[in-house]
Amino acid sequence: MTTRIVLVRHAQSVPPRIGEPDDDSRPLTPAGLAEAESLAGRLAGYAPAVVLSSPQWRAVQTVTPAAEALGLAVVTWPSLREWESGLLPSTDWESLYAYSWAHSGFAHGAGESLDALTSRARKALARMGEEYPDVTVLVGSHGMFLTRALIAAGRRADWESWRAMPMPAIYEITV
Repeated sequence: MTTRIVLVRHAQSVPPRIGEPDDDSRPLTPAGLAEAESLAGRLAGYAPAVVLSSPQWRAVQTVTPAAEALGLAVVTWPSLREWESGLLPSTDWESLYAYSWAHSGFAHGAGESLDALTSRARKALARMGEEYPDVTVLVGSHGMFLTRALIAAGRRADWESWRAMPMPAIYEITV
């Protein structure tokens, strides 16, 4: 049995506030909302049987227009959340993220290492395959989660490919 998974990185979102914990309710920008609307037809064209999303609002907002076009609800899974880095948004985030990529077993403070994120992504993909065999699953999530999910699925991804990933972005894998 094969499950096709269409991974969608959220559209352009409001930036996080420097020095403050990221907010799960951080929304898409007006341009991001327009991107989500324009993406709806393309995503609906995959004919998913289910639409899953990270519970973080920007991911939900990105897949909602497609779900509505298909008459489906968006089902949130906490395991599809963005990387729990343990870092506050900062002006030096790139050097901290690069360090995490170079040392993927390292966790900042009480955060999650990238290896742990890859494991979380692998488990989420396996669960999709078990719960939704032989159908297409549409998944709204985040850049770092998607990158680590691609790695979990045996695809090549690295720091540079993550940095180059647009918002929104679409990747297709099978499990």
